[in-house]
Amino acid sequence: MKTVAEGLWGLADYEEKKGEIGKAVKCLEAICQSQVSFLPIIEIKTRLRIATLLLKHSNNVNHAKSHLERSQLLLKSIPSCFELKCRAYSLLSQCYQLVGAIPSQKQILNKGLELISTSEDGFSGRLWYCNFSSQLANALTIEGDHHGSISALENGLMCATQMCYPELQMFFATSILHVHLMQWENESSVQDAVNRCNVIWESIGSEKRQQCLGLLFYNELLHVFYLLRICDYKNAVQHVDKLDAAMKSDLQRRQQIKELTKELDAVNESLSRSDLNYIDRSALSGKQAHLEEQLNNLTGNDKEFSEPIYFGSARRTWEDKLELAPPPIDGEWLPKGAIYALVDLTVVVFNRPKGLFKECLKRIQSGLQTIQEELKKLGIIDGVGEVDLQHSAIWIASVYLMLLMHLLENKVAVDLTRSEFVEAQKALVQMRNWYIRFPTILQACECVIEMLRGQYSHCAGCYDEANYHFLEASRLSENKSMQAMCCVYAAISYICMGDAESSAKALDLIGPVLGVMDSFTGVREKTSVLLAHGFLLMRQQNLQEARNRLAFGLQTTHNTLGNLQLVSQYLTVLGNLGLALRDTVQAREILRSSLTLAKKLNDIPTQIWVLSNLTALYQQLGEKGCEMENLDYQTKKVEDLQKRISDACSSSHHVELIAKVKAEAHQLSEIDIKRAISGPSMSVDLDIPESIGLSATSLMTQSSRLMDFDMGRLRKRKA
Repeated sequence: MKTVAEGLWGLADYEEKKGEIGKAVKCLEAICQSQVSFLPIIEIKTRLRIATLLLKHSNNVNHAKSHLERSQLLLKSIPSCFELKCRAYSLLSQCYQLVGAIPSQKQILNKGLELISTSEDGFSGRLWYCNFSSQLANALTIEGDHHGSISALENGLMCATQMCYPELQMFFATSILHVHLMQWENESSVQDAVNRCNVIWESIGSEKRQQCLGLLFYNELLHVFYLLRICDYKNAVQHVDKLDAAMKSDLQRRQQIKELTKELDAVNESLSRSDLNYIDRSALSGKQAHLEEQLNNLTGNDKEFSEPIYFGSARRTWEDKLELAPPPIDGEWLPKGAIYALVDLTVVVFNRPKGLFKECLKRIQSGLQTIQEELKKLGIIDGVGEVDLQHSAIWIASVYLMLLMHLLENKVAVDLTRSEFVEAQKALVQMRNWYIRFPTILQACECVIEMLRGQYSHCAGCYDEANYHFLEASRLSENKSMQAMCCVYAAISYICMGDAESSAKALDLIGPVLGVMDSFTGVREKTSVLLAHGFLLMRQQNLQEARNRLAFGLQTTHNTLGNLQLVSQYLTVLGNLGLALRDTVQAREILRSSLTLAKKLNDIPTQIWVLSNLTALYQQLGEKGCEMENLDYQTKKVEDLQKRISDACSSSHHVELIAKVKAEAHQLSEIDIKRAISGPSMSVDLDIPESIGLSATSLMTQSSRLMDFDMGRLRKRKA
């Protein structure tokens, strides 16, 4: 009977290689359903192989779970089979996670850890210990037990250290940093986690580091998230550059592999001809060997790995994997597509404040294209909504959908800064439509959409509507930073209304933020509220206090954030203040600098405000020629802006975007809600430097709200 089983295993492997997964499963199930009994060990291996196929190639998690639970029962009566038991526990843990049965997952993982504690299976046992510790940490994170998660990861790190395995140490060190970034109890503990990652990473040889592509992306991205959180943008740039270079290098390598593979396939096809003469066959064989050698050099032996022999010879390809740890751990954070989109996003985050909008739009489009291709693979096409998703697809879909919303958010920000209001409308409408289709997965985006609607309303001069959306966004968010920024935005809109009552309301909103501005990590909130407060003080004729506030805010913005639009707006207010104080020499210098920056950003509202100040300056100085030339240019800019606003207001989307009503999503049933929100989630603050728009007649704001980024911590086990 063993020979029969081996024959069916081999046939199943053959069918899988052809892509006939259903036939492969049937070959294996013939063993389980046979009226003639096979040895328990054969049935166990077969059921594990079936579960592996189902998890790898289908959404039939419950079927896989049934086979694994049966295998577990059979294994109880067998005293040995350490590897098989560990494999069954690991796969069953994955199934429980996929169906959202986290308590059952923790229970099975603890059984695995107990098994290892009584085993003497050396290196292999330690690898399985690391596997179970990693999965247990993930399960605890899903339940919000960050301390328990860190403890489990620390145990794994200790085991990896005892094994003298630096790459595995790095896997646990980065995972610990990730949890710290989510939890963020205090900056010192996060900094300690960052330092530990740096030490371990440096202990790995430079050549080996390049081979650990998954760890490279993971480590560099976590560093970016940390440095963004503390607003250390200057040091973060080097990590963004490393990410971008690594992604471009990997894309180039993948393209080379595709071209070589295509060429090798053509050679193999030619070699299969029976009428080929000896000379041609010899030449083609030499070319074949050369191509295979090139492919091996590019892919590396570690880019594909075989399952243990009793699971057949199924392989995972290099194309869609960014492994963080070796088998059996095979910890994967995110698929390559998500990583690439995330790198595009980080490049946008750093280029947008510098005014590099052409590159931003290029990378936004690149990221959106990648995401749309991946969503299509998950079956998310037009008409598909949240309740249509397979449970096992929800987690990865949520990652791509959140990245999609971040990219669209930045698209709105860029378009509003460039006064491309119609384009901003389109991106904002897309965000709203995605939210309506996936309201639970994208629940965190509701407040962002409201904030962006406020930004858009403000740009259109609809300040009352802008206030509504800003305050609604603040109410919807639990993030203190988001709440503070929305209050500042609303205050700016009130200031723009120009009456005493509105100014009083603005002060009521600014006051609480001023009181706690030093409590925020970084300086994003501080620089924004100082600009708003300085502007309000200037309007109230408290000129000296306004100058002090603005000078301090400008210095902090320039030294820390590097946000050109915010610097430009600070300079504009200070230039206006210089005029009020009749310091014309300083006012001229400041306003010219501000105009240069506003032109670079194509920030038309700020340009108009600067030009109006320069016109007033030339009037004070009696420079009639400069005054008339400046006024003519100002008039052209005003006409340009008015046309852009008019085009936006005449759009069919304008009224619905500014209306004082929230976007209403389809109300899900309680079962659907539980189904959609279950799964791992790791939030970090992906902070983008903020900017507030100020102008003489209409206050234009740049949308640059950074929401908590739900990265959907995915640890796909080797299926």
